[in-house]
Amino acid sequence: MPSYRSLIRTREFTPLFLGTAAQTAAQTVGGLALGTLVYRATGSPLLSAVSMFGPSLAQVLGATVLLSGADRLPPRTALSGIALTFAAGTALQALPGLPVGAVLTVVLLLGLAASLGGGVRWGLLNEILTKDGYLPGRSLFNMMSGLMQITGYATGGALLALLSPRVCLLLSAALYATAALVLRLGLTARPPRTAGRPSASETWRTNTLLWSDRSRRLTFLGLWLPNGLVVGCESLYVSYAPDAAGTLFACAAFGMFAGDITVGRLLPPAVRARPATPLLLLLVLAAPYLPFFAHPGLPVAAVCVTIASAGFGASLVQQERLMALTPAELAGHALGLHSAGMLTLQGVSATLAGAAAQLMSPAWSMTTMAAASVSVTLVLATAARRVPGRRPEPERESRPGPGPKSGPGLEQEPGPGLEQEQESSPR
Repeated sequence: MPSYRSLIRTREFTPLFLGTAAQTAAQTVGGLALGTLVYRATGSPLLSAVSMFGPSLAQVLGATVLLSGADRLPPRTALSGIALTFAAGTALQALPGLPVGAVLTVVLLLGLAASLGGGVRWGLLNEILTKDGYLPGRSLFNMMSGLMQITGYATGGALLALLSPRVCLLLSAALYATAALVLRLGLTARPPRTAGRPSASETWRTNTLLWSDRSRRLTFLGLWLPNGLVVGCESLYVSYAPDAAGTLFACAAFGMFAGDITVGRLLPPAVRARPATPLLLLLVLAAPYLPFFAHPGLPVAAVCVTIASAGFGASLVQQERLMALTPAELAGHALGLHSAGMLTLQGVSATLAGAAAQLMSPAWSMTTMAAASVSVTLVLATAARRVPGRRPEPERESRPGPGPKSGPGLEQEPGPGLEQEQESSPR
């Protein structure tokens, strides 16, 4: 397995890494500022959660209309353009007197633009690195995301104590603009991986192809559902502890960082392949939130959040499995579908958690979402054990394009165990 040092020396890896780091920092500072702004204006846990995680709700539309562009657009142009779009949208949200409805509209439009970003970014990463380099490369990105979130939420919390949320939003917009510049100047002008124009029909056709295989289908569901429900717990940090939400977000990011190191570098391949390992990691992901109905104090809550977020690292193994089950020319689309589906479920879960908090309390809502995550985990793990041995898939005809034409590992072992992920960025 390649070392982190060798990855950093890989051409184009560093600018992609640095540009993503700037975007993650912008997202954490801007998200905390926007959630605080909306909560102060409305006093609503639901609207606060939707303002922070609302972009995820638009992912489902992007996944059904725009996702074919993940492999059919030049990566450098697409990534820098998305970063600039976020810079403009975040600056717009900072306008004084902008109604909450308009703010949420901008949030959803930015989510639509972001639905394309995951597929383009991770497809490019898969193209830049060798086959055995994707897992450590993604692990390094996840650890960077954890560090940026720790720094971003801690810094964002401190800035909100000194500055207004609107000023913090402008700082976030500047970080997005910086990311666009780094990506534009640092990446090579690569051609699209697949020929043809992006279209809704092509998006649907490829989604259907990817979804048709039961092993891939269970892998997608394992990546989407359990951690999406747990993010519903995270979406209530602001209403659970209004004066210490930044601390809880930073603890969650630290736990994610620790989990990524453990899975990405410390667990040997033979251990990662065992079905029991991802299942245990998934239970860690949700179980620490179960006692939140008792409304533990900040020190106990921070420890629970840290332990829970370590479970997000299990997704690295499942992403590696997804790449083994997917033709190479569809890698960007598959990773984009994973990212869009996961973020959609996060947005839906944040909305459900916020609505439940309106009816009961943020603490009870967090426990409810955690119980749902544990239940879904067990159901998917049971289904995965029933997957029969796979037969080799027929080779599909592909259009001419610059990328390789036959994917790795189409005749893999039986379907995935439930190795689940935290898609580190965005969460």
